[in-house]
Amino acid sequence: MRRIEIYDTTLRDGTQAEDFNVSVEDKVRISLKLDELGIHYIEGGWPGSNPKDVQFFKEIKNYALSSAKIAAFGSTHNPRTTPEQDINLRALVEARTEVITVFGKTWDVHVRDALRISLERNLEIIRDSLAYLRPHVKKLFYDAEHFFDGFKAKPDYALATLRQAVSAGADCLVLCDTNGGTLPQEVAKIIGKVKKEFKNVSFGIHTHNDSGLAVANSLVAAELGASQVQGTMNGYGERCGNANLCTIIPNLMLKMKIPCITDEQLTRLTKISRFVTEIANLPHNKYQPYVGASAFAHKGGIHVSAVQRNPETYEHIRPEKVGNIQRILISDLSGKSNVLHKAMQYGLDLESRDPVVLEILKQLKELENQGYQFEGAEASFELLMHRALGTQKKYFDLLGFRVIDYKSKEDDAAQAEATIMLGVGGKIEHTAAIGNGPVNALDNAIRKALEKFYPELKEIHLDDYKVRVIPDKTGTGARVRVLIESSDREDTWGTVGVSTDIIEASWQALVDGINYKFLKDSKKKKGVS
Repeated sequence: MRRIEIYDTTLRDGTQAEDFNVSVEDKVRISLKLDELGIHYIEGGWPGSNPKDVQFFKEIKNYALSSAKIAAFGSTHNPRTTPEQDINLRALVEARTEVITVFGKTWDVHVRDALRISLERNLEIIRDSLAYLRPHVKKLFYDAEHFFDGFKAKPDYALATLRQAVSAGADCLVLCDTNGGTLPQEVAKIIGKVKKEFKNVSFGIHTHNDSGLAVANSLVAAELGASQVQGTMNGYGERCGNANLCTIIPNLMLKMKIPCITDEQLTRLTKISRFVTEIANLPHNKYQPYVGASAFAHKGGIHVSAVQRNPETYEHIRPEKVGNIQRILISDLSGKSNVLHKAMQYGLDLESRDPVVLEILKQLKELENQGYQFEGAEASFELLMHRALGTQKKYFDLLGFRVIDYKSKEDDAAQAEATIMLGVGGKIEHTAAIGNGPVNALDNAIRKALEKFYPELKEIHLDDYKVRVIPDKTGTGARVRVLIESSDREDTWGTVGVSTDIIEASWQALVDGINYKFLKDSKKKKGVS
């Protein structure tokens, strides 16, 4: 059975994406994770273009990779020099990698308008550049830039550029859809002609996503015999991105039955996809196939009821195969099945005929109509269920709070102070605190009042705070939804509050976050997971 090699270019092509920035240390950490995933080639960067990439190639040599080979990337030599004099080619050799990938011009438009040289001179440059590099590496790959556009414009010339690369010793011809505008049927037709011309030469595919077809075009090439597929984690890349390896790899293995990594490595895909996102300090795309948080999330009551009986009814694969999980969402579309699933998840004893199930559903729909959203605030929903069942303990009572936000001079920073009065076990605690803004001041005041009674509150960290204006016609009087993400040493949880007053909405979410901490700690003491 043939095997496809995966070539990852996240650290080079992926970093050209808007807002994607990583340090040398970040690139090393990502490389180690890609190696753990079983990626065959990791393109570390372009050593001739910037000092950071030069440093990466030096640093990565301090690590022993189990499966991946590091590739250095660069262009054919400058038309005004020879290969021996070219700084870029020299930098590729000095990177001392086992693999070098060089791109050259295939499209006559680029030869004429970008390089401003003759078509014949471009052929010489391709041949001479690869011939110069050949003795220095174990693997030499040639990226035929803009190949599909070049073939559509001048097929004979596009094929001539490939012949020069083969004659100079290229191990693999990588056909690039650099502008991302080629359709799958065009890719298939053109690859068929390339295979007819180069019967015993390995070819690969490198596609961009400007038409939303990068993954589809990559899979077409794989079906037609490509030995190498290039792409990036999460599809990061310039403009609309590159072919998404997080989609390509499971499609190859699970749908096309073409092996590329092991089944065990495939189970790490979701975790590593999100790791790359975290390192790049970008939000993870929850709607991404296979690895997104919503990839196996079910919201409609009919869907939930079906997947509980048989997951295949609404899941094309088992999420565990790619390291993801099934999620049952709570919303105004929820039915009994959603509530019962959550009850089981929370360790609550509920049955389908229990009247409290209908009461919970009624409350849920009323609250969502007011603007509440529990999909990212499941801690608030669990508290709602406990209140409906009468099992929610009251840890403190609010007797009043006041928040003052003031600014004395135009150029001075605003100051915030919160005063709060709480009743705890028959005692009244009255205190004040300042903070970076009114919500932070209120959070500090709550903690200051409660920590002497509940020292475990010191473990809670507020990780994220989001405010969303709920669409309305009342302008600045519209309701706002506050979502807060909290964590302790073991868990992370989300809570929600809604009000026309942002401080009141924040209070609701803050209090739910505290109450959930108490709830989960009490469950832990009782041995409930």
